[in-house]
Amino acid sequence: YIGDYLGRREIYSPEQLAIIDAGKVLELRLTYREMNERANRLANWLQDPAGIGKGDRVAILARDGVEHLDCFFACGKLGAIHTAFNWRLHWREHLGIIRNTQPTVLIFSDDFVDDVSQIVAALRETSYPIAHYLHIEGAGLEDSHHFEAALEESAADPVTCESLDKEDIACLLFTGGTTGLPKGAMISHRMICWNVLNTVIHDLHHDDIYLNIYPLFHAGGLFAYLSSQIVFGNTTVLTRQFDPAQVLGLIEREGVTVFAGVPTMYQMMTQAPNWEAADLSSLRFCTSGGAPLPVPLVEKYTQEKGIRFKQGFGMTEFGPGLFALPPEDAIRKAGSIGRPNYFVAVR
Repeated sequence: YIGDYLGRREIYSPEQLAIIDAGKVLELRLTYREMNERANRLANWLQDPAGIGKGDRVAILARDGVEHLDCFFACGKLGAIHTAFNWRLHWREHLGIIRNTQPTVLIFSDDFVDDVSQIVAALRETSYPIAHYLHIEGAGLEDSHHFEAALEESAADPVTCESLDKEDIACLLFTGGTTGLPKGAMISHRMICWNVLNTVIHDLHHDDIYLNIYPLFHAGGLFAYLSSQIVFGNTTVLTRQFDPAQVLGLIEREGVTVFAGVPTMYQMMTQAPNWEAADLSSLRFCTSGGAPLPVPLVEKYTQEKGIRFKQGFGMTEFGPGLFALPPEDAIRKAGSIGRPNYFVAVR
């Protein structure tokens, strides 16, 4: 079951609510059985007609949504490599990454149809074309196929890769890029499992509800809590992109117990029109990362909403969690990244 995380999860809690995709026009609420079925259908489509097998790359350029998870878990079943593009990049940067990684399939959302059309035109002039395109919504391109139609056309039969090993690469996440083309950090299945265990030891309960606002092309989005929630059989709420008023409303409506963001996001939430009225009492804690969390912000959340803050430090290349600062040290040790996670050795 290395790689087939949803296949294993369905055995234990098929009817448990897995994902609430609040970014959709018609909100999606999917159980673990439904999530595993979607992943199997996509994996079968990727096998035939797309011809994807172990080690092949499947790229996605899209805002947050369940399709990122469909792609990630389908790739895990096939032993393929989930390749998530940073949608903040220029299309020429994506073109450079595509030439380096050579994906066979590109999945894209309607926000980026113009970028993808530029990429398609540029690739026609090279010896490397992408064989298949899937569009998530909208009309797509002339040669692209609708994502949901591909799922409907494909069987839900289980898909596994018997030769998959813990050291095989599960996904490529792109980091850096300030001095050149972003580098693809190679995240192995072993790294995912250890990150899950470290996260569970420090943070999670079996009944936690997590609200994810990090981009799913980022280690914070795909792995910091989300992968652990899946393995634990808990519920995760997705948004299309960060909206402070929506976040405050979702925490209250869904009884969210775990939330993570960066300091700027926490500041923006205090300025949202529904901040004063927002009931955040369901939260066990919030986690902040990406930069030091200002003490006045910690104090505001503590005094006005009773929030306990954890702080974390990670790196994409490590899959990603490395250090954690507990709530009791948020002010006493302000500026510290805390202690190394349980199964992390540091020097």
